[in-house]
Amino acid sequence: MADYNQDSITQDVLEAFAATPDPRLRELMTALVKHIHAFAREVDLKPDEWLAAMKFLEATGQISADKRPEFILLSDTLGLSMMVVALDQARASGGAQGATEATEATVEGPFYWPGAPDMPLGADISGSARGEPTFYMGRVTDVHGAPLEGALLDVWSGDGEGKYDVQLSSEPTMAARGRFRTDAQGRYWFWSIRPAYYPIPDDGPVGQMMHATERSIYRPGHIHLQVSAPGHVTLTTQVFVGGSPYIDQDAVFGKRDSLVVDFETHAPGKAVDGREMRVPYHSASFDVRLAPVSA
Repeated sequence: MADYNQDSITQDVLEAFAATPDPRLRELMTALVKHIHAFAREVDLKPDEWLAAMKFLEATGQISADKRPEFILLSDTLGLSMMVVALDQARASGGAQGATEATEATVEGPFYWPGAPDMPLGADISGSARGEPTFYMGRVTDVHGAPLEGALLDVWSGDGEGKYDVQLSSEPTMAARGRFRTDAQGRYWFWSIRPAYYPIPDDGPVGQMMHATERSIYRPGHIHLQVSAPGHVTLTTQVFVGGSPYIDQDAVFGKRDSLVVDFETHAPGKAVDGREMRVPYHSASFDVRLAPVSA
């Protein structure tokens, strides 16, 4: 009988992928095989554990949908999404001088919905989203502080009860979403709501994993920004509500200290943009610095 041991199994699989024409695909598959086989050896993986893992992945695929991407949620909760974000930001900037002063990137999350409406500066994008009104403002600049006119901000968030529009109906209407262009000074400003902390969806396989490992399923309150400008690295980031519950227990590891902002509370009256507010409201200021695209 042939001596078919652990090392020879790994080598046979590596040789099977050795003729892969695309060099990058060959690199990825080779590394994947090496690491996943090493994992199985390290933990002495048992057949019932392997089968449970296959069932877990099968269930993850079965529950996934266009507006419920469970695999993205799985990647987020394993910290893999943030690792890919960090690698991509470093790669895109190419180590250019000043790139380290760019605003930190973080995960996109599973609730991005392309096609948000283009809105004029100062517009209120809250729509049907419930929550306390909040005025957002700031500037988009390069890493040296020069304003970037016409930079595009794609903005979205959950509501004041921790729910995104896509979670509220099988045929949702966009709310708390919009796109803005900065003015000649690189400034942006708009109204929305103060986002609340919320639990990640825990009614599927990822939720079962989180509960089985006794991890927090909550994310602190935050609003998403995707910012782009010609000649600069597109940035996907989040602005976190200072003092939000779970600010130091983000279930997807997306919170960064540089992205935490104090939301100032104001009494009813005239807001900074001249809007008359009959109820208390909040304001938050956040500047975005974009790194140059590497040559």
